[in-house]
Formats: sequence, structure tokens, C-alpha cells
Amino acid sequence: MPPPGRLETDASSIAGPIAGPIAGPVVGLILAAGESSRLALLGIHKALLEYRGHTFLENIAATLREAAVPRIVVVVGHRAEEIQGQLAGRVGRIGGMEWVVNRDYRRGQTSSLQAGLRALTTGDAKAAVEGVVLCLVDHPAVAPATVRAVIRAFQQSGAPVVVPTYQNQRGHPVLISRSLFAALASLQPDAGANTVIRQYRDATQLVEVNDAGILVDVDDPQSYARLCAAR
Repeated sequence: MPPPGRLETDASSIAGPIAGPIAGPVVGLILAAGESSRLALLGIHKALLEYRGHTFLENIAATLREAAVPRIVVVVGHRAEEIQGQLAGRVGRIGGMEWVVNRDYRRGQTSSLQAGLRALTTGDAKAAVEGVVLCLVDHPAVAPATVRAVIRAFQQSGAPVVVPTYQNQRGHPVLISRSLFAALASLQPDAGANTVIRQYRDATQLVEVNDAGILVDVDDPQSYARLCAAR
């Protein structure tokens, strides 16, 4: 039997519409605003690196679309115009995305998360959003079935945080309930999202999936070379 707080799930078996006691939608938030300093030697922003014939950003957005995520917000900052310009003619595969430019991206990832949450929770959309699938642009290898599994777990449990695991190792993307949005919005720039997420450790839902891609983190030329060699 799985331990408390863990849902044993084969992500490949999750298909079809997501339904459960939480009625509002879960939306996607992709953070792609950082400077990617450790990848500077490659001469290209991390969001525009290619994997399986498409950019990292396209891969992540397509994963969310295939998982039936109805709305996707992308936060850019460093080289924002270049990223938007290169992807402007390639929206057919990923559908419409909403762009948010974080001019304060040098303050760190928290500022980009907060900019994205503001975009997702203002106006008429505020009441509708129940949770956010938080995707980092350096994790391009996640399967759509994993996103569906994470959302399904949230819809069924209403947990404040849902985290996928592979062979008991935690990975990405993390789903965050709207109940955490206010706390995340009030974080100081030098405090990471984990400052809030750790407070809900006992209530976090872990979802075991058959997807090693949740552990793939491309943050330097060596890890990018390994990703390309493995595909």
C-alpha cells in the first residue's frame, strides 16, 4: 500500500477529461524569464533550445495543450522580444498563449511567478482559477500523461500542492492550489516558492508516475548534451 499522502498512478493510463470535486479550471504557468547564465556558452536563450525538433518552450506548451489545460501564461524577461519573435510564427502546434513580460526578472524567479499569478488571477479570471500547473522552462521532457495525472489527483483530493514523483524522487511540474496564491504573492524577492510550499508538506499529494522526464533539469551545457543524446 502507498504511504499516506501518496497516490500510486501510472500516468500512461490517465486519459480523457479530468473530473472531480473541484469544478474550476487548472491553468498552466510557464516561467521563462531568467538569464540562463550557465547556458550562455551555447549563445541561445534556454527557452529557444531545441528538443525533439521544437524549442523547449514549444514542447512545454504542447504538453500542457495535450493534457487539456485550457489556458497557458508564459512569463518572459531576459531577451523577451527575441523569444516572442521567434515563436510568433510557430503557434499552430501550441495554440494561443498569453505573454507576460517581467521587467524585474533580475530580481529572481519569485518575481516571475508573482507576475504570472497576477495575470492569471485578475479580472474575470480570478474566480475561475482553482490551481496552477507551474512549469519551469528548463524541464522540457515531461509527458502530457503526467500533467493529466497531477491534475486528476488535485481534482480528486483538493490538496494544496501536488507533486509528481518517479521512483520516489520528486520532480516537475508542481501543481499549486489557489489557496497558496496570496502567500506566494506576498513573498520577498529573495524568498523562493518553496518557502510557502514547505509549509504544506504534510498536506502535499505525491503522485507516482512512469515518467523519468519529470527529473530532467537542463541548466548547463552538459545536461543539455545528455538530454539530446538520450532522445
